Amino acid sequence: MNLSSFTFGLGAPGALLACACAMMLGCANTTAFPPAPASAKVDDYTYVIGSGDSLNIVVWRNPELSMSVPVRPDGKVAAPLVEEILAQGKTSTELARDIEKQLSKYVRDPVVTVLVTGFVGPYSEQIRVVGEAARPQFLNYKKDMTLLDVMIAVGGLTDFAAGNNASILRTGEGGKQYAVRLKDLIKRGDVSANVEMRPGDILVIPQSLF
Repeated sequence: MNLSSFTFGLGAPGALLACACAMMLGCANTTAFPPAPASAKVDDYTYVIGSGDSLNIVVWRNPELSMSVPVRPDGKVAAPLVEEILAQGKTSTELARDIEKQLSKYVRDPVVTVLVTGFVGPYSEQIRVVGEAARPQFLNYKKDMTLLDVMIAVGGLTDFAAGNNASILRTGEGGKQYAVRLKDLIKRGDVSANVEMRPGDILVIPQSLF
């Protein structure tokens, strides 16, 4: 199977990740990508519920209707007197209002609060680290998260990493790619190489050719 047929079946997020892996494998010792901007703040960022999150649904004055539920892989939840309802992609306040609408059929003026107690988040906002990290993985995005935070979470670089040839694939900007200097940041303590991350970023760390 070639790369084009593989990426076609993955959809846009999966295709970007596959392209990142391809670029990692074919990366030379130099990069033509522009440097990543130091600031990438998302001032209006609000956490949205994702599959795998744990929710605590509290119905005021109705403890028998209150419960803790997981968000299923299909993004839905179910609770007493509440049919299956989509939770993924909504804020806790939006979900609370939707639950109130369903409960209003049975309870007079229900007041619902939804608390997220276990965070996974939607896949579209997760930070993915591929290539020569000590522990490649996905991370939950947190507001004001930096490149240094990501590298601490994945355990730094392997001995074979071309750290200064790494790049960030920014899915929120249509797949635009930026160069980052991981070796300077991690090995030399150059804080000027630290940059802020955005939801959905893919950090690509190629292998050194030497």
